[in-house]
Amino acid sequence: MDNSNFHVNVRDTINSGQIFLWENYKDVWFVINGQNVIVMRQNPSEILKLSDETKKFFRNDDDFKEIVRSISRDKIVKNAVKHYPGLRITRQEPFQCYISFIISANSNIPNIRLGLQKLCRKFGAKTYVEKREFFVFPTPQILARATMSDLLGCGLGYRAKYVKSASHAVVSEEIDFDYLKKTKYQIAKESLLKIPGIGGKVADCILLFSLEKLEAFPLDTWMTKIMQKYYSNKFSIGKNTITKKRYERIHQEVIDYFGNFAGYSQQFLFKMERDLNEKKWL
Repeated sequence: MDNSNFHVNVRDTINSGQIFLWENYKDVWFVINGQNVIVMRQNPSEILKLSDETKKFFRNDDDFKEIVRSISRDKIVKNAVKHYPGLRITRQEPFQCYISFIISANSNIPNIRLGLQKLCRKFGAKTYVEKREFFVFPTPQILARATMSDLLGCGLGYRAKYVKSASHAVVSEEIDFDYLKKTKYQIAKESLLKIPGIGGKVADCILLFSLEKLEAFPLDTWMTKIMQKYYSNKFSIGKNTITKKRYERIHQEVIDYFGNFAGYSQQFLFKMERDLNEKKWL
């Protein structure tokens, strides 16, 4: 397999708030992605082992040169790309991504990771990879049948009821990930927003990291601060709580400015600013 054109920094990408179920042992990374465990080896200069699944996960089929050319029209993003040339958007298994970001609401990364790990250990199948034990992500059917007591036992708090109802929505095909991948951004987003526990930011994370919507631009507290800091003359963010209507208006302004790869712009800005503020996640 020719990996010569595959340039990705595993540490920067995983350490950028996109995915929460992973383990790192020196130069080896294990990432839970649905029913699979993706294994990556990377020394400081190169990825040492790749699979087709790894390439798919890191979106190696994107025209990254064109994406960088497009988003680098903005000087601040251009600077972030220079600092993190190996940062990529991930293409995650949709159900895991969907549940992960529902659990992420009003939480922090250590707590999100812990809750998801407990969920996998309680409901996921055990597997061994390179003599290490892992629990893959539970299926929608299993989580839809889970008792509230068992879900609460995973430390999910008020989000437990959302996890159960969101799983039901997938089992009943109210949420059809294959359809959402193929349909337009706004239609897909409106479908997700009907699910209790999913607001604009959570929907955009799911759309960006698992449903092929590279124009999705999640606006959380951090991104709002970034927009106020660097783009106060371009976007009318304000300091008040962002309502659904304002969120959609700001998102359209963002698309008009950054273009159809706005999600990549968001990820580079997010990573840069978090590191500037020394928010270490590993």
